[in-house]
Amino acid sequence: MRKISILGSTGSIGTQALAVLKNLPDYQVTALAAGNNIELLLRQIKEFKPQLVSVARASGAAQIKKEFPDLAVFSGADGLSRAATDDADIVLAAAAGTDCILPVLEAVKLKKDIALANKEILVAAGEILLPLVRKHGVKLLPVDSEHSAVMQACPPVITDGYFVYPVETVNRLILTASGGAFRDLPAAQLPLQKSADALKHPNWQMGKKITIDSATLVNKGLEIIEAHWLFGVPYAQIEVLLHQQSIVHSLVEYRDGSVLAQLGLPDMRLPIQYALAYPRRVAGAVPKLDLLKIKNLTFQAPDLQNFRGLALAYEAGRIGGTMPAVFNAANEIAVELFCQDKLKFTEIPRLLEDIMQKHVTINNPVLDDILAAADWAKQQGAILWQKVR
Repeated sequence: MRKISILGSTGSIGTQALAVLKNLPDYQVTALAAGNNIELLLRQIKEFKPQLVSVARASGAAQIKKEFPDLAVFSGADGLSRAATDDADIVLAAAAGTDCILPVLEAVKLKKDIALANKEILVAAGEILLPLVRKHGVKLLPVDSEHSAVMQACPPVITDGYFVYPVETVNRLILTASGGAFRDLPAAQLPLQKSADALKHPNWQMGKKITIDSATLVNKGLEIIEAHWLFGVPYAQIEVLLHQQSIVHSLVEYRDGSVLAQLGLPDMRLPIQYALAYPRRVAGAVPKLDLLKIKNLTFQAPDLQNFRGLALAYEAGRIGGTMPAVFNAANEIAVELFCQDKLKFTEIPRLLEDIMQKHVTINNPVLDDILAAADWAKQQGAILWQKVR
């Protein structure tokens, strides 16, 4: 029986993970951490019977304690860390934001495997996380469909207790992108789009921020930085192709010219299940792919002029140090301003670039440097947003 803790249980990935776990009877949910969706969390507690729960606020913890007086209930950053370090073999990191970084680092030090769905951890702190993963011999299992696809097309071997990918045989990693809600819009119409328009993703059902990031292609930029750290491949060997059907999730081109790809319907339950059940492949409730119904698979190069966020992600990754954390945090504030109608869609990358240009990068950062850089970027975003108008 494997024990699992889920950070972000009421979000999109967390709820789908719990649905997957219903088909994995050899798993026990020991801890759930959520934000402010107390009603959904109460239903999850009733069904999965964890021994520990954490929520964002003390008021929410009090509400849960009233319903479940014998349950260990915590709140805030301390509660998130308790959930990550509780009695579990694997931690699903699905809670968004930099608050998840420290709890995951603490879990790794306790030799817990990590199923990684939180982008900030690798984007902002990959330089810190990867040495810890190797030191403590834990498995870092990607949940993003693109990185799961790379892992399946380029299987790792376990050396000295941790994953080693045969990158010396790889020529390119090719991550696919749906293009988001605005992939077919003329450039002249992009400044007119609102957040409600960006949330109409043609293929995927995802959370609010990641859906908007998909429309700007910033999400794919973050995945490039993640792929660099996960697989140890230089940025020059990581490319992006727009693939509007979202059937081919990533491709690996080997040095002999062979190209291996992983295909599947746009359904996050499949990569979630692969990460949680690894190395087994188990039967699940995910619909099967029928290529005769799909008929066409198309690919095209991304437009880096109209979707400059992708180019900025490459730049942030190559600079390294604290710059990826600044890029990620700047995007968070830019998306927030866009959702408040204070920023046009096309002004999002302009704000990111302004913040990046003002940042003095710290190389070889410690965690405090990364968190401070992220806070600085958000403060700068609040100051600078009027200047891009």
